[in-house]
Amino acid sequence: MSVTVQLPHVGESVVEGTIGKWLKQPGDTVKRYEPLVEVVTDKVTMEVPSPVAGSLLRVLAEEGETVPMGAPIAEVETADGQNTPAPSAPPAQQPAAPPPSPGASSYLMRDVTPVGPTGGAAIEAIEPLANAVPQAPQATPHAPEAAVAAPAVQAVAVSDGGPRLSPAVRRLAREHSIDVSRVSGTGLGGRVTRNDVLRYVDQGEQAPVPAMAPSPLPAPGGDEEYLPVSPVRRMIAAAMVRSATEIPHAWSAVEIDVTGLVALRSGIRDDFERQEGVALTYMPFVLRAVVEALRKVPTMNASWGGDKIIIKKRINLGLAVAAPQGLIVPVIRNADQLNITGLAHSVADLAQRSRGNKLTLDDVQGGTFTVNNTGALGSFYSGPIINHPQAGIMTTDTIQKRPVVRDDAIAIRSMMNLCLSFDHRINDGAEASAFLESVKARLQSMSPGDPVY
Repeated sequence: MSVTVQLPHVGESVVEGTIGKWLKQPGDTVKRYEPLVEVVTDKVTMEVPSPVAGSLLRVLAEEGETVPMGAPIAEVETADGQNTPAPSAPPAQQPAAPPPSPGASSYLMRDVTPVGPTGGAAIEAIEPLANAVPQAPQATPHAPEAAVAAPAVQAVAVSDGGPRLSPAVRRLAREHSIDVSRVSGTGLGGRVTRNDVLRYVDQGEQAPVPAMAPSPLPAPGGDEEYLPVSPVRRMIAAAMVRSATEIPHAWSAVEIDVTGLVALRSGIRDDFERQEGVALTYMPFVLRAVVEALRKVPTMNASWGGDKIIIKKRINLGLAVAAPQGLIVPVIRNADQLNITGLAHSVADLAQRSRGNKLTLDDVQGGTFTVNNTGALGSFYSGPIINHPQAGIMTTDTIQKRPVVRDDAIAIRSMMNLCLSFDHRINDGAEASAFLESVKARLQSMSPGDPVY
């Protein structure tokens, strides 16, 4: 008896996933809840487990293929009656069923290192989501592959009888006034994906773009080397293109004297870590300065709504994190309600829950402004790309002792650059400068003796 494995729904904003790597091949034995395949979405990389024990009968979605949530991706052959309910009616006689319950063990990026003022150690691999227990789908009598795959490839239908589109794709096409019938789909069954629409936007009114062939491996003796683009890299590329094409970026930078902050942290670091049980990095000081600046300049905590500017009442700070596979941005929610000690605990909690395999999809959603620190990688000056659809992103670069002029004399001070990328539709130079000056003033005012509670 065979059981169809479907791509599980993991959140309202995640409507499709790309098959990254099959962990089992047809004919391989698989245990119940054992990972079958790695799936890449624009939020997380997750491992989809088998709902039953048996052997992998066939793969219905190939590596690199983008499929909608709920679509069939594989069939598992089981012993008669093993871990499966009684056979149901043939597919043609079955009533329409609601989408399956979430059944994926989700993983965020593995071996990730925070790219921020923490400069901390790598975050361990993130194991399955807590309480995410796979549910076995209803078994059906064995049917040809086409009969199994066909009904599930359908996404949400448009009302005018046009092509089948996911909500995200339909919204993106509407924003760019695109006739999707002119877009060549590269998804399962020729379905149009977000990447297809973005490629069409990039190339204007040119002919539909066919699916890209994998890059060839390095040619012996050649002058060039080609690396295949991973699904994660492809999604990051699509996100960066979307941000760069939809958001008119502008940049502003300031230099900050953080000598007092360095002395403050050095003087209390050991006692703080003994009393609080968490590391005291520069991150909570920077985050505190940022949330105070966002209160003063609320249009930095916003997004573009076409005919309106949407001000976010909550301040949820995203922290850009680097990983071998690419970038991820976990979020500290209601960061403005925390003092420096609270922010230190929040940063430590994110790292601890990452090592403890307890991060969820919710941890990477809902950010309203992003903070990054390429200074941890040694950068002196950087110009980041905004995390769409936010209004801005700020980076802190490396802290260096440099000779500067103070009171007509040369002094050695600890200096740091701040760079802000902002959406010029929402804010102008005046607002951007006001935001940076607020962050600068707050950080420069810090000195030994300041409270952190």
